[in-house]
Amino acid sequence: MTRPRRLLMTTDAVGGVWSYSLELAAGLAAEDVETVLVVLGPQPSVDQVAEAAAVPGLGLVTPGLGLEWQDRQPLGSAEARLLRTLERAFAPDVVHVNGFREAACGWRAPVVLVAHSCVRSWWRACRGCEPPAHDWADYTAGVRAGLAAADAIVAPTAAFLGELQRLYGPLSNARTIHNGRVPPLPRTRRRPFVLAAGRLWDEAKNVAALAEIADGLSWPVLVAGESAGVQGAQSLVQLGRLPQSELLRRMAEAGIFVSPARYEPFGLAILEAAAAGAALVLADLPTLRELWDGAARFVPPNDSAALRTVLQRLIDDEPARRSLQEAARHRARRYGPAPMVAGYLKLYGELSAGDGSGRAAAA
Repeated sequence: MTRPRRLLMTTDAVGGVWSYSLELAAGLAAEDVETVLVVLGPQPSVDQVAEAAAVPGLGLVTPGLGLEWQDRQPLGSAEARLLRTLERAFAPDVVHVNGFREAACGWRAPVVLVAHSCVRSWWRACRGCEPPAHDWADYTAGVRAGLAAADAIVAPTAAFLGELQRLYGPLSNARTIHNGRVPPLPRTRRRPFVLAAGRLWDEAKNVAALAEIADGLSWPVLVAGESAGVQGAQSLVQLGRLPQSELLRRMAEAGIFVSPARYEPFGLAILEAAAAGAALVLADLPTLRELWDGAARFVPPNDSAALRTVLQRLIDDEPARRSLQEAARHRARRYGPAPMVAGYLKLYGELSAGDGSGRAAAA
């Protein structure tokens, strides 16, 4: 099988895709694959640039292009030309896009599209309906164009891949490759608090549900993430947005990590907390069941009473909590970087062995 030597990957510095991209790039570097990251959307922070600099041989490009779920418009001809110019300069064996519309910009190399989430599935999970067509028609068209243009499609869970197929129809050469992560964990002592991570205003993360029950728990509930404008958030200990190293320290200290999400295609923060040895209390979603069944306690995402009951029982039952902590830590080893990197190397090799010369002509 052909081994790729150069990879061009799009990413963003907004959420978990950034950590995923760096973890994959580091694993590929160990296999002598050189990666250039093209960062779309807001510029990476100083801390994020330092994280990228720690990955051997990683190149970082910030062309100033928007994120598809923010500007929603089709990729313009000037933006597409800029991405193709970067491809010509770097000459990758494979292009890996962590979004949809960039897959359809006319790449010459084979294209892997990784679907981490999509607005349409988010809207259905969080609001029970389709997104308004007058606002999201261009975005949806970009999703469809990207899926059609990609040579291979990857989702981080089989459950989310199934959701994509229900929404957009059968997808050729689609597969599941679980995300992988081994965070650098500090040595610290376990402490009596419940931790959550996520933007409080994000309906998908549903962290605001914890504000309804925090006062009734015997442990404090700490939340890392932006919290502006959320009613009732006074009952939570708000940590604000933390650097990755500080968030990992809190995870290593937490007795319990809770995620009452309404929508979570994978949940990288959950994996990090599990690797840190926190007991997991998770929303009962098909994606999270796929990953953590038998290693977490599950509650319906909109049942505050059940959430309070499960959390307080774990707080009161130290042996059960310790057992769940060990189960989470053990399960997290299943989702390390090695199987993720092996899965992508296999896929890249399959694609780079083919002939993608017809793609540019078709585009």
